[in-house]
Amino acid sequence: MGSGVKTIAKKASLVLPASARLAARKWLEARALRARHRAVADQLVRAAMDVSARCLENVRTREDWERQRPILRRQLAFMLGLDPLPERMPLAPRLVGTLEHPGYRVEKLVFQFLPGLQIAGNFYLPKGVPRPVPCILYLCGHRTHPRGAKTQYQDRFLWYPAHGFACLVLDSLNCGEVPGWHHGTQNQNRWDWLSLGYTPAGVEVWNAMRALDYLESRPEVDGQQIGATGISGGGIMTTLLAALDERIRAAAPSCSAYAVGDQAVRSLIDRQCDCTFYPNFHQMDFPAVAALVAPRPLLITAGRKDPIFPPSGSREVCRKAKRIFDLCGAGDHVRSVESNEGHTDPPLFLRESRQWMCRWLHPAPETVLPAAADEPPAPEPAEALACFASPPRESANYDVHERFIRPAIPSLPASPAEWEIRKSQIADGLNATSFAWFPADPPPVAARRLPGSKSKLGGCEGFARCGEWLLETEPGVSVHVFRYEPAIPPKDDSLLMVIRRPGDLPGVLDDEWLPLLESRRIVVMHPRWGESTLSSADHARLERTAALSGRTLAALQVWDVLRTLEWALGDTPGAAESIAVYGRGEAGIIGLHAARLMPAVDQVVLRDPPDSHRSGPALLAVLRTTDLAEVAAAFAPRTLTWLTVPSPAYDFTRQVYRLCGAESRFRRVSSLAAALSVDPAASGAEP
Repeated sequence: MGSGVKTIAKKASLVLPASARLAARKWLEARALRARHRAVADQLVRAAMDVSARCLENVRTREDWERQRPILRRQLAFMLGLDPLPERMPLAPRLVGTLEHPGYRVEKLVFQFLPGLQIAGNFYLPKGVPRPVPCILYLCGHRTHPRGAKTQYQDRFLWYPAHGFACLVLDSLNCGEVPGWHHGTQNQNRWDWLSLGYTPAGVEVWNAMRALDYLESRPEVDGQQIGATGISGGGIMTTLLAALDERIRAAAPSCSAYAVGDQAVRSLIDRQCDCTFYPNFHQMDFPAVAALVAPRPLLITAGRKDPIFPPSGSREVCRKAKRIFDLCGAGDHVRSVESNEGHTDPPLFLRESRQWMCRWLHPAPETVLPAAADEPPAPEPAEALACFASPPRESANYDVHERFIRPAIPSLPASPAEWEIRKSQIADGLNATSFAWFPADPPPVAARRLPGSKSKLGGCEGFARCGEWLLETEPGVSVHVFRYEPAIPPKDDSLLMVIRRPGDLPGVLDDEWLPLLESRRIVVMHPRWGESTLSSADHARLERTAALSGRTLAALQVWDVLRTLEWALGDTPGAAESIAVYGRGEAGIIGLHAARLMPAVDQVVLRDPPDSHRSGPALLAVLRTTDLAEVAAAFAPRTLTWLTVPSPAYDFTRQVYRLCGAESRFRRVSSLAAALSVDPAASGAEP
């Protein structure tokens, strides 16, 4: 609150009636809250911009690149769910029909690249040309049609089979004859996808990799001369595929190049499908993906009026990737072409893509290059290209995220030593994914005390004091904290941290911890976005923006709790004798993750926590490493107290506590006051 506003508020308090003063104070508090929300949203944009600013900055020589390329490729594959690769089950495609055209034949095929996953495709084979022939893998974008997206891009790819290329066209996952979930985080509130570390791009790229396996099995195709192209989502898949699979000898993605910082600054996240981004815990920007194609030929086409992949992003991709191509001695293997169009493939792009593929793949390019501007053959009716008469009764397309990403399944360790090894694995896994963005050496927490905290005591002035603070947990990010201290310092210096949930009123004394005000310091903190409930649209925008830099809103809150604990402990001479963290629902899980990372915390108190990260809170790829029962077990042998009956999901936690000889510290009590009793017997604890 600025000094001028404070002066006005102070003067107004002298002349306004009490009701007006209350209204004015609430208005000022709401204004300050909106400012804090804007600041934390801006920090997410800055984090995405920082990812872009650091992209490839430490690659100065070819030796640098040769050293980093396998690391980047492995990181990209892991983020997509492709490291390790799924099992390559037998392809066994079903041929369900053929079409004859004067210049080519069309085979209608159904593939299962994963068990139960039904993907329809059309395979075009040219007639009257020497075999084997070069081939184009066309990856479709998201034009919807009941007969599949493959029927909607014929003007893009029919030129190829008419001029001596084979061409395989695959339906995309969400726009196929057998559709599947695709817009999970965009508009379906599937935040469990973040916790799984799932993006449909991983499935799309796997489908394309298996399509390459199929093309290599066809004697009519020259497996050494395969190119990939596509627009929009198909363009993104083209780049991802070429980055990971060197069987793609030339790539020509259209209207799909971006930089995460540019996307965040321009607030384009809401308009992007889930396949646009990957769970970015390795903080990799898209120019690095394009650079992984080097030194193989890469043509990037982009429209200057493209509303979702603007030229600022595509130019950044081209500029940074070109530097890597130059280091590889392949500067002429990368090219960018722009048109004064929007999100579409104008004739210029189609001609340039055809010339690119002819130049790099065709055995006699001079014979076909003059025809690059020719019109393609007339398209077939969509119904003629359909591979299904009706959708299959059984299909994995709608739950492929469960089959593609295999969550970690905890198994009870046989000994305490075995559990210590597993605890290290959990810590390493979370540090490499969910919390990989945590700063290694943050500055001291900056704290600013706010005036007027006396009103927050609610009649307890005789035995407690209250301070209201704003703590800067990241640059520009402030969280709201209330610190209550006994008026008469107790013998033992004990601290209780209470983490508030969205919708909890700030600074209001709670019946749960009111009895504790005489015996310990209590810090009540509202992590960012913890003072009001976000709308679904705001939540989706912020959560998806956070993921661009490897974060989630919950991970940011874990960091806020850690920093607040550091401040609370560092502000007191000597170490506190006991430190407890308490939260209801998901707030308790935020506190549990923070407490696991801070050895000084000796107790976590939970009320009604969720059973799994599937239901919240979302942490990036956490389920690939562990789930809540194991996270809670990793807190052993420190005290884990329940104010409600633990669900059966936490039986595993209880067994690990028993294994560690700490079963009495896995307990249930009736109240927070009982949880903080020094003597477990006196607390009425139930093991």
